[in-house]
Amino acid sequence: MRKKLDIIYEDKELLILNKEAKKLAIATAKEKNRTLYEEASEYVKKKHPKNKVFIVNRLDKDTSGLVVFAKNEKSKKYYQENWNSCVTREYLAIVEGKLVGSGTIKNYLKEDKTFRVYITNEKNGVLAITHYETLAYNQNYSLLKIQIETGKKHQIRVGLSGIHHPIIGDKKYGSTKNPIHRLGLHASYMEMKTKNQNISFFAPVPKEMKQLFEDSISTYEQLRSKGEQSWKDYKKL
Repeated sequence: MRKKLDIIYEDKELLILNKEAKKLAIATAKEKNRTLYEEASEYVKKKHPKNKVFIVNRLDKDTSGLVVFAKNEKSKKYYQENWNSCVTREYLAIVEGKLVGSGTIKNYLKEDKTFRVYITNEKNGVLAITHYETLAYNQNYSLLKIQIETGKKHQIRVGLSGIHHPIIGDKKYGSTKNPIHRLGLHASYMEMKTKNQNISFFAPVPKEMKQLFEDSISTYEQLRSKGEQSWKDYKKL
């Protein structure tokens, strides 16, 4: 039985979905399993056979969370061309080891022939900027709030691996622990300046991630579901 689409927001121009882990956002040359794009397309066509959707942003197959679709090409072009100026994205990540405080990771990244991204130098790579803040930690794992200035492939995963705190379940980038049987990365929150208004979206944290930091993640969910201001007023989990 197919799961019902997890719709976070919908209007005449946008469809915001919560993607589950291990589902492709859109088909690739190597993988053509059922995708979120196909499910979104079927959904809008049920309303009218000529309706279409266009994917605006993508997530890795193993990352869960917010994916934006546009309902016409004009909106798709607008949001893709203005993505960094009109959208603020936030992720939750669970990493190996005890990581305290906050910081910014700046790397120059390049992709090899096997589609693995690695850190290189300024001459050969593209700049990726990742900000992190530790929300909770124990002796084995740390819960991070992540914001990115750039949208480079695997930048969060590679950046955290580069500071010796790989995301749990990320065997590709050095993780040796997988207590939740998935990648510990979730695109949880987004603020978007649309053509008419400023709106925010929140995708609930998957239960398998919550089991490691249940109290802290529950607090995070309560605040983020209420919007930006309540989070800014709350200084410490």
